[in-house]
Amino acid sequence: MFPESEYERVYTGSLITIQFLQNMLQDSGINSVTRDDMKSGMMAGFGGGIPDHVQLFVKKTDTQEALPIIEKSLS
Repeated sequence: MFPESEYERVYTGSLITIQFLQNMLQDSGINSVTRDDMKSGMMAGFGGGIPDHVQLFVKKTDTQEALPIIEKSLS
């Protein structure tokens, strides 16, 4: 069994939107990480993932603070 991650996915979308949201979160002192399966697959030498399907993660302890920032930034 895999250990539970300390991160939670809070948004999935295009790289441009993800970068915008990361800036908004960073301005509020919330660090985030991304996961891009398409880019990872290409770097490893095989195809994989869905274009413009980048995932944004924040620490679970920051989720409640991050979600309203994301919602407000996208409206």
